[in-house]
Amino acid sequence: MSGRVEKAWDSINPVRLRKNLLELLDIYSPSGKEEDIQLYLEDVLTRAGFAVERQEVEEDRYNLCVTMGSGEPRIYLVGHVDTVSAWDLEEFGPHEEGGVIRGLGSADMKGGCAAMIEAWLALSEALPPEERPPVGLLLVVGEEENGDGSAAFLEGYRPPWVIIGEPTGLAACFAHYGYLEAGFVTRGHRSHSSLPELGHNAVESMLRVLLLLGNDTQFDRQRSEIVYSIREMHSSRAGFVVPDRCETWIDLHLPPDMDPAGLQRTIRGITASAARSIPDLDLEVNFDFASSGYNLGTDGHLAHVLREIYPRLGRTLNMEAFRSHSDGNLFFAAGSRPLILGPGSLETAHTPDEQVAFDEVTDAARIYMALCLGVGSAS
Repeated sequence: MSGRVEKAWDSINPVRLRKNLLELLDIYSPSGKEEDIQLYLEDVLTRAGFAVERQEVEEDRYNLCVTMGSGEPRIYLVGHVDTVSAWDLEEFGPHEEGGVIRGLGSADMKGGCAAMIEAWLALSEALPPEERPPVGLLLVVGEEENGDGSAAFLEGYRPPWVIIGEPTGLAACFAHYGYLEAGFVTRGHRSHSSLPELGHNAVESMLRVLLLLGNDTQFDRQRSEIVYSIREMHSSRAGFVVPDRCETWIDLHLPPDMDPAGLQRTIRGITASAARSIPDLDLEVNFDFASSGYNLGTDGHLAHVLREIYPRLGRTLNMEAFRSHSDGNLFFAAGSRPLILGPGSLETAHTPDEQVAFDEVTDAARIYMALCLGVGSAS
């Protein structure tokens, strides 16, 4: 495989890669409004000679899918083109300085998408059609909301492997945390804010519930592997009144071997006991979304390919579990084996300082190419 990899790597065009990445960052594509960026990517791939399939998700929203090689693809490179909403619509675009590119989606995950597209274009230039590996490229919508783009793809396809370019700092994540979204609602009785004794404050009840949860050893950040994050909290707004309703959402990322259903039972048990210490508590608990984690192990063929090529890139190969939620959970549940690996880091994703180092994007393209070329003996 070594000679083919080096030949393919020689076809990587850093100028083209940078241009495509900057163009992607200059197109605003929050979840639900991905058409402009898909039109751009469709044009890039079509001009390179590929037949691009649109997979409809809903009206004016679609995935893009292309394949190469003969037979059903054994690996798909998967990137999501949507981002969270912009912090500032005047400043969401790219800014480059000192080899670092900042901008909305630079890490999550337009850097990964640009690297996958460059890997795809370089493979097609380096190899004649009959020598190209049986691989696919899938650019999906909707990952930042409910994964509807990947769900639509999985209605008709179950590829053996997928490589998802989420930001891992180029660590190879063959393991993935599970995810549980917990919703809490407390209800009280409204009264004028100068007469709180006549009402029942739903916010105070919620704070006591959250304190009870936070003090449980399951959610102790020093001792527990569970990642516990209060995402948002809001109450009824009527002006100068004791609030009669409060709603809170909590994100829980679970280590790969933990069952979300078991954690749901634990949380229900903790909250059921809250009424003993919180007077007149009226609490509703809901779990609107849950997905299990997974651990694929690190002894397979793709891990062997990575161990071979990282030293040639002058990089140390780290293998760890991906701590966030991603479409990887959906692919695993459908029967595929997802490897999460991409440029950038979760530390800056979804923040105003989101960024990616361009040399990571370039090396990601090389890594994706090597994985595609190694697909023939993957199992």
